[in-house]
Amino acid sequence: MAMLISGLALWCFAHTLRRLFPALRDRLTEAVGLGPSKGIIALILVLSVLLMVIGYRNTDDVPLWTTGPLAHGLAVIAMLPSIALFGLGSSQSRLRGTLRHPMLTGMLVWSLAHLLVNGDLASLVLFGTLALWSLAQMRLINQSSGPWEKPSPGTARGDLQLLVISLVLYAIIGFVHGLVGPSPFAV
Repeated sequence: MAMLISGLALWCFAHTLRRLFPALRDRLTEAVGLGPSKGIIALILVLSVLLMVIGYRNTDDVPLWTTGPLAHGLAVIAMLPSIALFGLGSSQSRLRGTLRHPMLTGMLVWSLAHLLVNGDLASLVLFGTLALWSLAQMRLINQSSGPWEKPSPGTARGDLQLLVISLVLYAIIGFVHGLVGPSPFAV
């Protein structure tokens, strides 16, 4: 569990460094330059993901609640919009101006979907923390960035591209998920 928590702590630290500790981030950039400082943050994030994955997989199973087929079905369905939300902000979709934080909203949906089907302590720690982190990150951005300038709407073609890309990624992620863990498509 300590490895999982360490990974989550690094993830939260690296993602909030600029907004919560701007002087520290500025000192890092001044010391090594902009490119290398971004590289250091990226390495911290890679390390955090590795710690989360290894820590999660090696944590003892402590059941907290049980889930059923309905929860599983809802989670599988929720993953498609989650994936679409991750790409919405950088898409040419007409929907891109509907949410200020589509990627963080995608993370929130992803986390909640995983909590629907994983009723153990490690899942609560991992997915619960990431859900809370995404909400806190939205608030931090809103407080520090001022009013949101909505992007101009995209096109119907952009909607179709987002849908096709999301469906392809959904299939790939589901396949890979089945290789490294339980298949999301098996009931």
